[in-house]
Amino acid sequence: MTIRVLAAGDHFVQNRLLVDALRREVPGEVDIRELTLPWPVEPFGRVGEVDEASDVEEELIEALRGVEVCVTQMAPLTKRVLDASPDLRLFCVSRGGPVNANLEAAARAGVAVTYAPGRNAVATAEHTLAMLLAATRRIPQTHADLAGGVWRGDYYTYDRVGPELEGNTVGLVGYGAIGRRVARMLEGFGATVLVHDPYVDVPGKVPLDELLGRSSFVSLHARATPETAGMIGAAEIAAMPRGSVLVNCARGALLDYDAVCDALESGHLFGAAMDVFPEEPIPPGSRLLTTPNLIMTPHLAGASKQTAMKAASIVAADVARYVRGEPLAHVATP
Repeated sequence: MTIRVLAAGDHFVQNRLLVDALRREVPGEVDIRELTLPWPVEPFGRVGEVDEASDVEEELIEALRGVEVCVTQMAPLTKRVLDASPDLRLFCVSRGGPVNANLEAAARAGVAVTYAPGRNAVATAEHTLAMLLAATRRIPQTHADLAGGVWRGDYYTYDRVGPELEGNTVGLVGYGAIGRRVARMLEGFGATVLVHDPYVDVPGKVPLDELLGRSSFVSLHARATPETAGMIGAAEIAAMPRGSVLVNCARGALLDYDAVCDALESGHLFGAAMDVFPEEPIPPGSRLLTTPNLIMTPHLAGASKQTAMKAASIVAADVARYVRGEPLAHVATP
């Protein structure tokens, strides 16, 4: 029996990766259609009732006619799409969470939604460490000066140099797949690692206030939930030692960015590095664009070739389980 699949890839998790993984993993005949979404050339946004999706409802509805399985990263699974796609039974999102899918509407329609946990854990952990080092050693700023023909010896003065990782304490807020990898890397640098995460029990676990008060470096790795929204604000940053460094490669909702700017401008924070923001893209005129000692990257901590390949393999493996009649490994719907 032939199963009809839509590969709705984009310019990161490309259709060729999805198709290759499906051909490799799925038994039997597979009829694969393709739809290429515009992300990341065009930013994602809210589409209907779902977040962080490409605005392609019309194209998706047309491509899903007669399709039983869809594998994608950014396609919007809205109620409108579900109502127009009666043959759809499985929607595989190649991301760490299916934020672009209406899970309640999917469950009512009898459509299982899966996702790809851990796909970008290695890339994000490596990027976190790079951001931490770049902020501490002021690599972007010094490079910009040199590229502009300026040799600034004052960067070597005692008050301008940052701390070393070896012998210092790093606090990790959140200890999932990414946080654990960051901890292993930091231990290789000779740092002491503290952890705050209510869902794990590991050596070095401490209350948040203790972690903030003892850490020369703090890195955020928690998921964005109603409980974690705004968990690091002005009071929490003030509790960090003067001259410390704050890194966020997790979610913008975790952090009060005005408080970060205040702490950098006052000199309370030596530096900060951010890959995620409360509004993306960053709007013109934002304080973030002019605050000193702030390093930023455009939400690409998880961007690596291996992340894209892992994402395709994880969703293809769940399609194979579906075809074989086995339980899905990463199902998000009831």
